[in-house]
Amino acid sequence: MAKKKYTTRELMEMTIDVMNKSINEPRSDGKVPPKVGALLLFPGGRIETAFRGELRDGDHAEFTLLERKFPNENLEECILFTTLEPCVKRNNPKVPCCRRTTNARIKKVFVGIEDKDPTVDGKGIKHLENHGVEVKMFDRDLQRVIELENKDFLNQALTRKKESEEDDLRSPIENPIADYNSSKFSESALKKFIKESELNYDFKDMSFLQYLADFGAMEWSEDKKQFIPTGFGILLFGANPRTRFKNAVLKAHVTYGNNNIEPKDFSDALVLIPDQIEEWLKKVLPLSKDTSEFKRKDVPDFPINVLREAIVNAIVHRDYEIEGAKCEIKIDNDKIIVTSPGEPLPAISLEQLNTFEAPSLSRNPIITYAFSLMDYIEEKGFGMKTFKSLNKEFDLPIPKYTMKNPFLTLTFPRTSEGVKSVMASPAIESLDKEELGYLELFRKQELVTKSEFVSYTLLTVRTAQRILKDWVESGIIETIGAGRGTKYRLNN
Repeated sequence: MAKKKYTTRELMEMTIDVMNKSINEPRSDGKVPPKVGALLLFPGGRIETAFRGELRDGDHAEFTLLERKFPNENLEECILFTTLEPCVKRNNPKVPCCRRTTNARIKKVFVGIEDKDPTVDGKGIKHLENHGVEVKMFDRDLQRVIELENKDFLNQALTRKKESEEDDLRSPIENPIADYNSSKFSESALKKFIKESELNYDFKDMSFLQYLADFGAMEWSEDKKQFIPTGFGILLFGANPRTRFKNAVLKAHVTYGNNNIEPKDFSDALVLIPDQIEEWLKKVLPLSKDTSEFKRKDVPDFPINVLREAIVNAIVHRDYEIEGAKCEIKIDNDKIIVTSPGEPLPAISLEQLNTFEAPSLSRNPIITYAFSLMDYIEEKGFGMKTFKSLNKEFDLPIPKYTMKNPFLTLTFPRTSEGVKSVMASPAIESLDKEELGYLELFRKQELVTKSEFVSYTLLTVRTAQRILKDWVESGIIETIGAGRGTKYRLNN
């Protein structure tokens, strides 16, 4: 009897079920051990699992699975699922789990969440990738389940991270900037941060500077006996961040009809930019009549909150260390484009971004944390639910992410020509506006059945079937499965 084929999602869920069996060892140092589950998928569909403490107190799940259960078996073609980033440091003679994984020549690993302990903190994933392992993250909603089950462990890990002084592992932007002090912070930026974060501080208080130091925006200098801003602190609160980081700017361009709108640079402290860009958008976007209420009123013809969210994502998750690369927003008749320097982090694929369910990973965790305090962004994820609902809530096409090194671009089509610009197939050019509207269903969900297409388009079954057949033949979509189980998806 053939083994059941599980989906990747089902395997993630199974690994979490295994995690919940973890037996945490008693510890005298007060540290809370994590709950961890590991699962091996063999080429023929066989599945084996292990959890922390399954056979011995304190034994890691990956160690139990790879070394205790299968010490002499070839695992080269297996896929590993683990709910927590593999450890990097172990006391001699123990071998860290990331090395055990690469020693087993495993080529693909699904990781639940990052381990925020300073001894790991992304280095386990980096070790795997440096050794040619393809790393994927669990789905975002499943990450939340793991985080909730490991809440106490993660809180302790974050505390240890703050106390860690491993300066050699920090990027230049994380380090204190020696020739700066708090006098070079923007008073309006600090006041804005305190107000929006609902903090009970005066911006001049030493206790407030200590608060900024606690999350990485400043650092205490024993030599100078004062708090020194880090690179992140300058970006977030600096009176003129570009004096230190020349690429810390959002450039805005509008080419719309016959309007002659001057390009604008937004280069203030990052915490000030979201409100500034919102006010600018209200001025430059054309107006249309909103008749949803008794009294008609003029409103921008594209939802401001959607663009604000896209721009916040761009400035939060961009790579600030790429020389000369800047964020941009470009608006024309057919589309709105938001460009951000830096590829998605290796464990996040372009396909995941285009489902608007990207897992929780941040290139700039200190900026992410500050913006989450101000309620500008969801800290645990990309916060892109608004994008996914554009078609349903605003009757607008769904946006699309593309990558052309070194820039990640998010395009919001506004017309049929705009939609064609984000679709790869040449056959798209032949579709009219109505047909492009039908195609939005395939951009909203990965797999579509014939009945779902009929329901979405309100076409007759015969007409819908003819369109699907034409689109398959022209290469716009492709079929998955056969017979009654046939589904369709965009041909990328």
